[in-house]
This record gives sequence, structure tokens and C-alpha cells, in this order.
Amino acid sequence: MDFGLLLIGFIILICILLDRYLNKLPIPSLIIFLGLGMIFGQNGPFHIVFNDYRFVSMICPLCLLFIMFSGGFSTNIKTAKPILSKTILLSTIGVLITAFVVCLSIHFLFKLSWVESLLIGALISSTDAGSIVSILKSKKLALKNHTDSLLEVESASNDPVSYTLMLIALVLLTNQNVSIPFLIIKQIGIGLLVGILIPKLAIFLLNKNFFESQQSRTIFLIGTMIVAFSLPNVLDGNGYLSVYLCGVILGNSNLPNKRYFVQFFDVVTHIGQVIIFFLLGLLVVPLELGKVLLIAFIITLVLTFLARPLACFSILAPYKTKLEEIILIAFAGMRGSSPIVYAITIVLSGADLTYNIYNLVFCVVLLSISIQGSLFPFVAKKLQMIDENADISKTFNDYQEDSDVNFIKIHLDKNHPWCNKYLKDIPVPNDLLIVSVIRKNETIIPKGNTLLLVGDLLVIAAKAFEDRKHLHIMELPINTNHYLAYATLKDARFPKNKLVILIKRGLDTIIPEGKTLIYPGDILVVIEALNDNDI
Repeated sequence: MDFGLLLIGFIILICILLDRYLNKLPIPSLIIFLGLGMIFGQNGPFHIVFNDYRFVSMICPLCLLFIMFSGGFSTNIKTAKPILSKTILLSTIGVLITAFVVCLSIHFLFKLSWVESLLIGALISSTDAGSIVSILKSKKLALKNHTDSLLEVESASNDPVSYTLMLIALVLLTNQNVSIPFLIIKQIGIGLLVGILIPKLAIFLLNKNFFESQQSRTIFLIGTMIVAFSLPNVLDGNGYLSVYLCGVILGNSNLPNKRYFVQFFDVVTHIGQVIIFFLLGLLVVPLELGKVLLIAFIITLVLTFLARPLACFSILAPYKTKLEEIILIAFAGMRGSSPIVYAITIVLSGADLTYNIYNLVFCVVLLSISIQGSLFPFVAKKLQMIDENADISKTFNDYQEDSDVNFIKIHLDKNHPWCNKYLKDIPVPNDLLIVSVIRKNETIIPKGNTLLLVGDLLVIAAKAFEDRKHLHIMELPINTNHYLAYATLKDARFPKNKLVILIKRGLDTIIPEGKTLIYPGDILVVIEALNDNDI
């Protein structure tokens, strides 16, 4: 055990130190981690004999748990909203189509039984979020038509369907006396129920200042994630579905000091990916891969050029999606760590199979990442799907949460006291910085001798403020029958410890004044002081 931990520690250190160089390679860095595991394995120069599937089955699902939760937590629902229906269909119906096309191909090409063919199809039917997100971020690829959001959300959310399909195939293969319809209902029903209730309770507690420090909140969130995964599993539900939903709900909620959670899960997810791919590479025996290499290569071709494209065309064509977009989405269907981790479950079940299922799935994943992962930037460029004017960071929830600096704007009208003054003569507090002056179509980087004129728009940087002990922010929707509808703000009878700080009106944000009229459909953002002296 100590030797194993020492080895993992060294590998983590090596990978982190090499990370800046790995991102510059034309191949996904995850392949390097697999390769390092194989080098340290029994056929490599270090000759470490490691075949403890049970140990790996305990470590890898834990790492996968963090990866799936983080995938949900970093999913920006607002950005993904335009493509949400397509994403849901791809991560459910798309997985089923992929699995069954692979199943049919394997059955007729290699004469395997229907159940064994279905098992292999189920294992490799989901795509990998870690691979695609890693490529998009490292290569700074922003894709047109929200395609990057679609790929991120789809790849992060399709594992639960693949896992359920794999369980069904395993039940059929081992002749268990289990009702398949009841199994599906329990898997989905319990997974959805726990995945919604647990994060709702966590949000309530986090926003009630139940915890004294950020460390306590982070530990609480880890506990929440583990419960969201393990409770459905104990109840025969789908823990992967539950923990992903838990991540989505928490990641798109207003949490105290949320940027720290984002940074923490980014780091832990990266470490988890390193550990998983290294252990999976260490577990495999390279000299035995030759027995399944041909069938794995053929399955990869079927998966890449038949099953995945057929699923994408079937689902996206009715949306009148452009051909180049469908081709890119189909090509981006890379396999990752999940299929190999699930294959360990099959190995431990003792099911009698024609091929070594672990080696077979390992080869398919390795070929998929190598071919599709390496060529994806090239294909995206050839299809003219790269958006040069967009920032890929905005696709993920960490864009607005990784900095504690906010930007505000001030418009100088003719009555503003700063008009016709030099910047050096304005008493700006030390905590504020005027970062730009927008004057008509010109952007000016200000200096002390910059003269401010009527009509200038000032962009000011300031430290973000967040104090959940004394202040609480809430939203107040206004409907037609609301007593504030068509009233001015000065006539609204708000308690003295509440203040309307802005009004959301459609796509517009209004900074309110006393004469501002409130309309039905408006959303008032109200700040409440938890004691009367705070406002």
C-alpha cells in the first residue's frame, strides 16, 4: 500500500511538472498518463506487476465521482440553454443508438452472442468530458453555434445512460432474476430524486451561514457529493446520474465564495484524471493487447465512422443543424476513462466472455483518444467551425468565478461632477481603478492627465464584495397582480433594511432611481441587511 501511494505521488508530481509542456503536444495529455502507467507496468522497464482489479475498482470510481461532479458543476446552463434539448437527446437517445449499432456490428462481424455484443456496445457508448474539455481549453478552441457547450454538456451527462445499459447487459449475461423494467425505473427514478433533493438541501444550508469558514463549506460540499453518489447506489439507483445532477444544480446556484469551489474542483478533477489513467495503464499488460487489437480497431472504426455519426445525424438533422456542425460533433465523440472503469466491474463480476473485456475496452479508448483527440483541432479548422472572436472560458462556469475583481460602468452626463476634470484631480478611492474610458467609438487607456468629457463611459475595476453574515441578496418577480406593478420605486414600501439594487427587464439591466417605474415581468434584485445597521 505504501509503495502504491509513493508511486502515485511521484506520478502526480511528474505530470504536474510536465503539464505546461504536455498541453503543447499535438496529442491529448491523457494519453501520456496512460503511457506512463504502461511504462511502469510489468512489460515496461520498471517491471511492476500490478493486477489488483479490486483496489483499482475502489480508487477509480472515487476519482470518477469527482470528475462527474465537477463536469456538472462547471456546466453553464445559461450558455448551454440554446442547445439544451439537442444535448439531452444526444446524451440519452444518442447513447442508445450508438450502443445498438455497435452491438449489431459486433454480433454479425465477430459472431458474438447478442448479450455479449450489447455489453461491449454499452460500455463504449458514452463520450468523455475530460478529453473534450481538455482539448478545448488547452488549444483555446471556441466553436461556433454553441457547439463547444453542446459537446461539454453532452459528454459530461451521457455516462449514466451508458452505465444503466451496461447493468442491463450484465444482468442478462449472468442470468440474474431481476426485472429489467423495474431496474430501469429504479436507476433513473432514484438517481433523479436524490440528485435534485440533496443539492437543494445543501444550497439551503450554505446560504444560511451554517458554516464558519470556507474550509468547512468545501468539506461540506465534498460530503454532499459523496452522499449524492453513494445513497442512490445503496438504494439500487444510478449514482452517476445523481452526482452529475447534484453538480449541475450546485454549479448554477448562488453559493457563497463560489469561485473557491470552482478552483478546488478544477485541481481535484485534474489529479483524479491523472490517477485514473495512470492506474488503468498500470493495470493493463501490453503484451496481451495484441489478442484484441484487431477487433478493437474495427470496433473503433465502426464507432467513429458509423455508430456515432448515425446517432448525431438522426438527432441533429431535424433541428436543421448545419452539415459541418454535425460532422464535427460526430467526430468529437471520444471515449475516456468511464468505459474502462465500468469494464473493471464486468471483470469482477466473473462473467464468462469471449475476449478479455478490460483489454478490449482499453484498446478502443486508446485508439479513440489517439485518433480523434489528435485530429480534432485540425478537423474543426477544416470545417471552419472555430470562432476566432469568442472566448472558450465563457463556456464554463469558472469564467466569472475565478476572480474577485468586478467591473462597473459610469456614464458621465452634463451634471456629473467629474466632467471636464483631469483624472489626477478626481478623488478616486484607492480600492477603485478606472481601467478605460469609452468615448464614442474610441477606447482610451486613462492616465493622470486624461481629461474626462460629457458622454464618456468609464469602466471601473473594484474588489468584489461578499458577506453572507450581514447581507442577503434575493430576487422578487413582479407579475400583473403584484402590488408593485406600475408603481414607482419611491412609492414602494420596502422595509428600511431592504434596498432594490437593480431591475432585470428582459435582457436589460436597469440601475433604479426613485422615479423608476416597475412593470409586470420585471425582476427586482433586493439586498437585505440581516441587521438594521448594515444599510
